[in-house]
Amino acid sequence: MTPELTALTLAALLQMVQFILFAVPANLELGTNYTGGSRDFAPDRPLSKRTARLQRALDNHFEGLILFSIAAVVISLSGQSSSLTSALAYVYLGARILYIPAYAYGLNPWRSMIWAIGFIATVIMLIAALV
Repeated sequence: MTPELTALTLAALLQMVQFILFAVPANLELGTNYTGGSRDFAPDRPLSKRTARLQRALDNHFEGLILFSIAAVVISLSGQSSSLTSALAYVYLGARILYIPAYAYGLNPWRSMIWAIGFIATVIMLIAALV
């Protein structure tokens, strides 16, 4: 397995950890009648600030993981894995790990800078696949 695919697998596992970090407090706050139900209506009470941030961080990772997945798969299938693309893949992963507490604790503007680092790493991987 290429380092890029290893980083992708670890990013997917991180996504699962993020889901748990969000789902546990959300279930405690909203109750399992709501979270286990059809959710046809808005909950009776809002999520706490931190739990809502964890939800947004999770949603953001879903969005970023799509682009990173494309980059990792294209690099790996085209045989273009290099020390640069490997390093960028782990930069992305590191940024996603740091993004969780940065978002959960409202560390602004660091959260946005950490997000940008992961995004730029993905963009450079995609460009590297074309050259």
